[in-house]
Amino acid sequence: MQTLTDAARKKRVARIDPSELAARQRKAREFHHWQDELGMIRFRGALAPADGVSLMNRIDAETDRIRRAAQRAGGELESRDAYAADALVALVAGDGSQPRARQVDLVVVVDSRKLDFGDHAEGPCHIIGGGPIPVAEARHLATGAFLKVVLHDGVAIHKMAHVGRYQPAELRTALGLGQPPHFEPVTCCEPGCGRKYHLEWDHIDPIANGGLTTYTNETARCWPHHRAKTERDRAAGLLHPANPRPP
Repeated sequence: MQTLTDAARKKRVARIDPSELAARQRKAREFHHWQDELGMIRFRGALAPADGVSLMNRIDAETDRIRRAAQRAGGELESRDAYAADALVALVAGDGSQPRARQVDLVVVVDSRKLDFGDHAEGPCHIIGGGPIPVAEARHLATGAFLKVVLHDGVAIHKMAHVGRYQPAELRTALGLGQPPHFEPVTCCEPGCGRKYHLEWDHIDPIANGGLTTYTNETARCWPHHRAKTERDRAAGLLHPANPRPP
């Protein structure tokens, strides 16, 4: 259902002029908080994509860091939602691993035709995971920012190869953008899953079987599906039984 909901939202917002959409989003921003019957502090809100995606990416990264630390410490793991709550508190308090509260952590994809001719030209102009934005906002975000650029028709990224598990910076950027030409947010590759969070990069042909770290040999899987794929590879004899490699 989430996949269907995302597709429907994309079609709805695509019919709205980017500048009008940005104005509506700006007007709709909000934040409310209250105390429930258990004494817990609850809240809800809405942020424009540039602010919301940046915040969510920082929370997701801090959530993964906290969960990995809990794994290393041993004991029973809590839910991801519980660790996300810890991550939010840590970031707001300045105690997280990403101390700069104003640090932007988002990727904007802009077709060069839009940069030349404006919003009405063909091609994408959107925040990965956040939807379309006007070209003027993309230019504003680029001011003083560190940009990651992938020319998907000028650089043959799929030919990059690395012997080993480490992903070069260019490959990490390319994988995180999603598939061209639309560059939709990366989701778990398993049919019917569609999870966007707590994803891991899986070598389709395992390293232990001679697989390389390349654009075409890596795919995103959520934690449960990644573990299941590793067990299938092990059962198929693709992982060396005497020295199994971590997924």
